[in-house]
Amino acid sequence: MKTINELKSNMKSLSLFFVRPLSVIVLSALFLVSCGGSSSKQTGDELLKESKNDSEDGSKVQTPAISREVLSDIVKSIPSPLEISFLIKDLGIRYDRSILNSADNSANYNTSYKQALNLGIYSTDLGYANIYEQTQDALYYLGSVREMAEGLKIGQFFDFNTIKDLATKSDNLDSLLLVTNTNLERINDHLQENGRADLTILILTGGWLEALYLTCEVAKKQPNELLRNRIGEQKLILDQLLLLLSFYEESPDIKTLISELNELQKIYDNVKITYEYEESTTEEENGMLIVRDNTLSKINFTEKDLDNILAVTIKIRKTIIE
Repeated sequence: MKTINELKSNMKSLSLFFVRPLSVIVLSALFLVSCGGSSSKQTGDELLKESKNDSEDGSKVQTPAISREVLSDIVKSIPSPLEISFLIKDLGIRYDRSILNSADNSANYNTSYKQALNLGIYSTDLGYANIYEQTQDALYYLGSVREMAEGLKIGQFFDFNTIKDLATKSDNLDSLLLVTNTNLERINDHLQENGRADLTILILTGGWLEALYLTCEVAKKQPNELLRNRIGEQKLILDQLLLLLSFYEESPDIKTLISELNELQKIYDNVKITYEYEESTTEEENGMLIVRDNTLSKINFTEKDLDNILAVTIKIRKTIIE
């Protein structure tokens, strides 16, 4: 895993579709949590607390709880995977149900670790079906999302009737995104209060991994420069997720997941990202003032790197969905 100093010097918050800058204050807080040294120790102690959680084998493990403010802002910095589905469709690429995780697999996920990761995966698949107006598939995956949420005892935070209505109407993407993000924030608060912020991070990781997998699959079948760039940009999102997961590596399951993602990160070391900085601009959108980051990024990696990213992503995903 990259050191905090390397991450700090290279960090530029990139989303799956839009480029969105991460709050400097939030990043500073996160680095203070992670860095050693007496100057940051007190702040780190305030932001990072130990709590006892059950491991999957029933034993107790010590896991830290990242401060609610830090985790909440990082959660907001990683956009919904729905956006990559919108990009794929906008490029004129046909819907392909075969690349999704079968909803029939949901009965196999009986640990909180698997349920959290697959809640993220099924949420991404639900968004993909919704964007393509595949109503029956959207309902099919909504059932799996509900099953995973109830397994994690967070079903009360989902208004499934509202989500069902939005998921069956393709023109409600903005509303579906808003409901999804609001639900995730409420879930995050609840899990934080109960010392299970690790589940929030697993949900995010599952959603991100599925979006990366879908993008790679589509890019291999129908090569496209824009999709390649989005794949390359995930190098920085992966760094963020690994940093968050590292706080919970005392859990055997998460330790294994980190090891698998480290293999993916080694491949991403070959991906080179350079920037051409341009001054930000502001514009009004739907009555809101939006700040646009006009910085351009240039992504360089080989076809072999793309093949390796897809191969390792498939391998990691397989351990999660099977």
